[in-house]
Amino acid sequence: MDTISNLVLGASVAFTGTNLLFAVAGTIVGMLVGVLPGLGPAAATALLLPLTFGLSPTGAIIMLAAIYYGSQFGGTITSVLLNVPGEASSAVTCLDGHPMAKQGRAGSALTIAALGSVMGGVVATICLIVAAPFLTRVGLKLGPPEQFALMVFALSLLLALAGDSMIKAMIMGILGLLLGTIGLDPTEGFPRFTFGMSELFDGLSFVPVVMGLFGLADILISIENRLALRNISRVESVLPTRSDLRRSVFPAVRGTVLGSLLGLVPGMMPSVSAFLSYASERALSKTPQEFGKGAVEGVAGPETANNAHATAALIPLLSLGIPTTPTIAVILGAFLAHGLIPGPLLFRDHPDVVWAVITSFFIGNVILLLWNIPFMRVWIAILKVPQDIMACMIVVFMLIGCYAEANSLFGVAILLVSGVCGYVFKKLDFPVAPLILALVVGPLMERSLIQSLEMFNGRGLEILTRPVVIALLVVALAAVGFILASRRSGARFASDDGE
Repeated sequence: MDTISNLVLGASVAFTGTNLLFAVAGTIVGMLVGVLPGLGPAAATALLLPLTFGLSPTGAIIMLAAIYYGSQFGGTITSVLLNVPGEASSAVTCLDGHPMAKQGRAGSALTIAALGSVMGGVVATICLIVAAPFLTRVGLKLGPPEQFALMVFALSLLLALAGDSMIKAMIMGILGLLLGTIGLDPTEGFPRFTFGMSELFDGLSFVPVVMGLFGLADILISIENRLALRNISRVESVLPTRSDLRRSVFPAVRGTVLGSLLGLVPGMMPSVSAFLSYASERALSKTPQEFGKGAVEGVAGPETANNAHATAALIPLLSLGIPTTPTIAVILGAFLAHGLIPGPLLFRDHPDVVWAVITSFFIGNVILLLWNIPFMRVWIAILKVPQDIMACMIVVFMLIGCYAEANSLFGVAILLVSGVCGYVFKKLDFPVAPLILALVVGPLMERSLIQSLEMFNGRGLEILTRPVVIALLVVALAAVGFILASRRSGARFASDDGE
């Protein structure tokens, strides 16, 4: 009964005209942030944080939170329509979302992404309400050894992202791990592979790399083959078919569970959840050959996992005061700036604020749905713009975004180099997804391994004394075996069918 009464209290505050206006404004700004390449939610919330100092604490937090989860979907629009991920976590949506757009199914892809995003956000909010105390205890038990084992499991799913050649996928995965080592050594602090350039001390910036490998490379391919440019303007329907909806249900459910759990782990980014969901769906699919060519499961699972992760990441913040991502850290700063300290005492001393913010998550997700499905034809109208003009606009936006990310031309250089490399990879039929997954997972795995070794004074084998580590490693081995067996049986079936 306490939970119900708290929700009623939160709703009475969140549904006031002013706070509803803040939720609407936050979702709009968040979607714009997601659409604009290079300007992520962390930068947007940091820039807008000073503007909230004159607002009430409740209104300020509601608006910043709406910007956060609104941006998670905004990047989906450009990923599907233009093959340019506005957000790092939307990069995986390019793999099947853009092929769906080329097939005239852009409306179906965007609608399923919107429905999945709302489902993930709402379910993760329910988890926040019902199971926050239990889930935060589980999340805190995942120390560096468990995080390392989890990253090993993530890399094991790299095989599921392989195209026709497992060797090419492994090469790209290794390349991604090597690129992930660029920057300062996490223990000694000395530069690695920076070649004297201070811009590389923080490692390769993920956004220019992703935009180059996907967006710029696709434009270069399109310039080479102008027929591919014109095919995208065909739009058959703005709504998904019954078959698309049916095929999306279980991927969305699995994505919700995966994103909700990984969102509790400190340092885990939404992009990891999205890539793991995609790899899992491809591994479990009876038709893995459709992935990368317009499989609706490749949109539904990652998009749901993405938003579920974004909302679940707020559980450790509100319950324990632990920020799990850079954007959450900015939101923590907003709490502190208004004299509020997140944690158990926040629920006791300021229930009106915390429950209003939680209730606003439901409101914000509904607003996102209302912004997208009724206006789907507006988004799809982007495809009607002449492709030569659109290509120029995309390149300009990418250049501006990469420059604005660090206020430096170095990001632009990374974009151009990544674009050329992506073009070469596409021409040689090397899959890009394994490289991106390894680039995301590699630094996290290295840091957790080093922390684990420090915990056990360099005795690495003692990591295997932890039950969760053993369980995750066994699951990783099982996943590798399952993926290899599936590929072998699929190849055998194709061979028999060809005969």
